[in-house]
Amino acid sequence: MDTPVQNADAITTQDWEQAASDPRYRAAVVDLLGALAYGELAAFERLAEDAKLAPTLEDKAALAAMAAAEFHHFEQLRDRLAAVGVDPTEAMKPFAAALEAFHRHTAPSDWLEGLVKAYVGDAIASDFYREVATRLDSDTRNLVLAVLDDTGHASFAVEKVRAAIEDEPSVGGRLALWARRLMGEALSQAQRVVAERDALSTMLVGGVADGFDLAEVGRMFSRITEAHTRRMGALGLAA
Repeated sequence: MDTPVQNADAITTQDWEQAASDPRYRAAVVDLLGALAYGELAAFERLAEDAKLAPTLEDKAALAAMAAAEFHHFEQLRDRLAAVGVDPTEAMKPFAAALEAFHRHTAPSDWLEGLVKAYVGDAIASDFYREVATRLDSDTRNLVLAVLDDTGHASFAVEKVRAAIEDEPSVGGRLALWARRLMGEALSQAQRVVAERDALSTMLVGGVADGFDLAEVGRMFSRITEAHTRRMGALGLAA
């Protein structure tokens, strides 16, 4: 029988070397870093593609800089996985299918949809990982929060989307529907990740020994939904 992962309150006071003595916690962190690394690599690719749709050279350069920042985040995660003796490619593989499915189902049709996708989709993912970060050892928590730093895309997207809606108000309705679709797809993806990775899901709900606390997971997703509603307001869109 597997030994339950340590209590989250105990883990948060430890560094990586102390916390990693628990094999289930170590497995959960490897999962987390693998998922984050693949997400950052995918974000780099997507922003580089979005740059091709940019209407001006200034916009193209801004997105290219954001893409470079995302790749730097990927490098930090890749290097950390290697440092703890894990093949980064193997750590990322379990998450490739879910993330690729998300991007396949939410391919933007134009520049504005691409901006909303990066702003909404990336923010939902970041909120999810920040929830997990509250249960991590100090070394891993610091790394996760560092790679979740905004690369400047949030303010860029808000400025461009609000300006587009001001110029053509009818755009707002289309983008609001698009954002709601993104929200549904992103939450489904996050729920699949939690459900499919046992060590990660146990850590997420606090290391409880007697099973998966669905109420706690429900509260977490409620917080993520509330943050999404606030971001929609910042964009000038109805949630």
